[in-house]
Amino acid sequence: MSTDRLPTAKAVIKGYGDFDKLRGEVLFYPINGMVLVCAGVYGFPKERSQFHGFHIHEGKSCTGTELADTKGHYDPEDRPHPFHAGDLPPLLSCAGIAYMEVLTDRFTIEEVIGKTAVIHSGSDDFRSQPSGDSGKKIACGEIKPICCGQTDD
Repeated sequence: MSTDRLPTAKAVIKGYGDFDKLRGEVLFYPINGMVLVCAGVYGFPKERSQFHGFHIHEGKSCTGTELADTKGHYDPEDRPHPFHAGDLPPLLSCAGIAYMEVLTDRFTIEEVIGKTAVIHSGSDDFRSQPSGDSGKKIACGEIKPICCGQTDD
């Protein structure tokens, strides 16, 4: 899906631990009362394609041991996984790169500014509670507003 609108928020993704080479960004576009989430991440191992859990988390920072300060999935309505507002489709890495776009009405951009976008080491099984058994947190970005449509840091 393409849009002629500018993104109004973004998260700059940085990998941690064994995945410290991961880099990318997640852009958030307002589209007719919904949010278009576009994620582009590179630096995954090139040896094999793999799914990675991808979620908006409640925490405000990408700090703490094993990114603990990201807390759990963004879930203002106290719903089970995979119905959290912050549950997103997984990223599929291929040749070290992952790209994904999804249109969602589960949250507004204003609701997720100040939260974190988190990538996990494994795939999300969409059943296990509370987070889909998607493995450890390997990359994170703090979601911040974009002033005047600017997308570079």
